[in-house]
Amino acid sequence: MHNSIEIKQGRNEALETILNNVGCAVYVRDTETQEILFANRILYNSFDKEIKEGALTGLFEQDMVRGNRRGSREVHHIQKGRWYDVYYTHMVWMGHRTVTLFVIHDITEKKAFEKTMEQQSYIDFVTGLYNRLCCERDLNDYIRDAEMSGSKGILLYLDLDDFKNINDGLGHQYGDMLLKTISQTLKGIEGIEKACYRVGGDEFIIIISPAIYSSFHSIVGKIMEIFSKPWYLKEGDYYCTMSMGIVCFPDDGRSFHELMKKADIAMYEAKRQGKNRATTYSRKLAVFPGKRLDMEKNMRDAALMDYQEFQIYFQPIVDIKKPGTPCMGAEALIRWNCEGLGVIPPDEFIPLAEYLGLINPIGNHVLREACKYCKKWNDNGCPQFKVNVNLSVIQLLQTDMAEIVEEVLKESGLKPRNLTLEVTESLAIHDMDRMKNILGRIKQLGVRIALDDFGTGYSSLNHIREIPFDVIKVDQSFVKDLAGDAYSQSFIRMVGELAETIGVSICVEGVETREQFQILEGMKVRLVQGYYFDHPLPGAEFEKKYVPGCTKESEDRGKGEKSPT
Repeated sequence: MHNSIEIKQGRNEALETILNNVGCAVYVRDTETQEILFANRILYNSFDKEIKEGALTGLFEQDMVRGNRRGSREVHHIQKGRWYDVYYTHMVWMGHRTVTLFVIHDITEKKAFEKTMEQQSYIDFVTGLYNRLCCERDLNDYIRDAEMSGSKGILLYLDLDDFKNINDGLGHQYGDMLLKTISQTLKGIEGIEKACYRVGGDEFIIIISPAIYSSFHSIVGKIMEIFSKPWYLKEGDYYCTMSMGIVCFPDDGRSFHELMKKADIAMYEAKRQGKNRATTYSRKLAVFPGKRLDMEKNMRDAALMDYQEFQIYFQPIVDIKKPGTPCMGAEALIRWNCEGLGVIPPDEFIPLAEYLGLINPIGNHVLREACKYCKKWNDNGCPQFKVNVNLSVIQLLQTDMAEIVEEVLKESGLKPRNLTLEVTESLAIHDMDRMKNILGRIKQLGVRIALDDFGTGYSSLNHIREIPFDVIKVDQSFVKDLAGDAYSQSFIRMVGELAETIGVSICVEGVETREQFQILEGMKVRLVQGYYFDHPLPGAEFEKKYVPGCTKESEDRGKGEKSPT
């Protein structure tokens, strides 16, 4: 009998020794009397205050499911600022008492690590902004709050315009630098400091929560103002604008994906309208995605057919200083006469071509066809005729653009002096060193360079001296109200005198009325184009009207061409 008691006491001491050295807090509570029968050393060291105050039950046992033999729960000790995993199981203690054994693990470091990892999973490493995953989570919370409160919020979807040009032109390190600068600038706008997200390569989302909905117009205005100024990169100023799509929740959608789809439609419309603007989603835009898919399919099909659906139209350029204002050549303009969709205007298909990466081959097609036409004009009684071809930003960023121009000239046999390549003013100042290099190589071929849309850029006069242009083309916005606008008249007169001083030609676009024409006659303007003289014409019609010496073969080739609708 005595031997049996000694063995039992020995087992109890061994069990207590084990429980005192397990590395976590342990205690045992009698299920009938609620008396704590055992508490190990770690429990006393960690929860001495709670034991004395009888607070263990409220802390670790409050949500314990009664009736379950075992279970677990996570406990946050607010006063200590620590987290614990609590495991419990019912068992027989010392061979005769029914008890509940509690085992408590400190998981504070584990929780801190998990929080860090969670935060990292929600952060964009390049910009430090929250990422798409975090945006989706937050937006769903904002939508739920707006629905419950009957309020509204706004999602702004920003896509940088021609960001690829910065990346390709300056290098990815400067592209990343620009993204970081833009991100920090956006975060500086009051109210959206914690609601800015980078959701793609050059795509950002800003959420205007219901709480600041009344500041919507002010915030959009501040964003537009930010992108109206240059960004300082690589010891110089570079312009990078953005196109913005705006949707309202929950009116326009009750989920992240629905709102993103509509915001993308609105953003694409902003790009289609000329970029650097904001467009609010509306139901009338909802019909465009289907058309856009059709356009995409047909454009890819047209690419497989060597871009023959893309036809060249020509708008005459006349010399108003010579008797009878004779035609001196033409500007080549592209039209897409799609077999499946009909004639599609440039402002619809050019943004899509840029998006699909087809703008270079389409632009090169225009260049080849325009040079072929001009060579024919020169050979058929109009040796002085020149053809103007617009170059896009993306085309000029081709490292072999000068070689492409040289090859086209050789193929067509066109004299280089009869080809004029037009670049926009904003393009010319995107990367001045790069542009000077590329355009300089093109000019060495004998090709003329025209500065298009002059007067609409950010810094007009400074860059005329930077790049050796042959022609300055004044934007048509200065002609629209020419008859009654003293500023427009003064501007064109000033540009004419400047052009004469530095030995370049001036061409004024968009002349539509006799009154506008008569005002220009009294200025130092020589070349003019616009509807007052003629609309853009298909190649065969242009030749019939302005190059009567062209062969019958040319006229036959034009019979299949359709006029724009």
